[in-house]
Amino acid sequence: MNICLEQLVQDVKLVAIAAGQILREERAKFDRSAVQEKGPHDYVSYVDKASEERLVTRLSALLPEAGFITEEKTTRQYASEEYCWVIDPLDGTTNFIHDMAPYCVSIALRNSQEVLLGVVYEVCRDECYWAYKGGGAYMNDRPIRVSAVSDINQAQILLGFPYDSERFRHIIVKAISQMYGMVGAERLLGSAAAELCYVAAGRAEGRIEGLLGPWDVAAGTLILSEAGGITTDFSGGGTYLDGHEVLASNALIHDQLLQIVGNARK
Repeated sequence: MNICLEQLVQDVKLVAIAAGQILREERAKFDRSAVQEKGPHDYVSYVDKASEERLVTRLSALLPEAGFITEEKTTRQYASEEYCWVIDPLDGTTNFIHDMAPYCVSIALRNSQEVLLGVVYEVCRDECYWAYKGGGAYMNDRPIRVSAVSDINQAQILLGFPYDSERFRHIIVKAISQMYGMVGAERLLGSAAAELCYVAAGRAEGRIEGLLGPWDVAAGTLILSEAGGITTDFSGGGTYLDGHEVLASNALIHDQLLQIVGNARK
């Protein structure tokens, strides 16, 4: 079946923005007593689950034959459908809980080979990032492009700390130590999907995290690619879409970041 990605992405944008508006309203009356812990320091709330259920309903109406890969697993997960929605109803849950930016809605559509479209709505800044395969990358309706910074001494690098601290502690500590004083800045913001879009928009030059889910990266990595950036795993390979070992950059400093991460793994 042929899909008109150019039209579909416009529909998905409306879905993401509507979901983000609900997150904004829920944050205004949010009760932290409703928070549950999925794992060590990995939180979920009724807002995540309700948002996901609404997204599944809206996206099913747009493309009834598509399967789903979702963070909270409120619907049957992808089996063998030709197309698959990959969604995070609230990326940056810990930020949301503490009323801090950023947090966002992330929606991607993929087939068995690649991501076809991606939409990330960053609620706190009211910014909708979107792209479809071969169509360029946009923030709201303005084209975006990665930065032209090629000197890592001027680069801002965004980091994520995986919840599995025992497995990744030594890599993170070594990587931070290597970059401290070498790169222009290191920042920890707390929303992988939003941060990938920040790299796409030229606000930062790289983003590194060792353990994510596919829902965290599917939309953002396509947006980054369409903006001229690149995403690989820590070895420079293409397995990053499973969310494990995600190294994203403006492409110009990618080899330098691979070297830093490679040294940290030794």
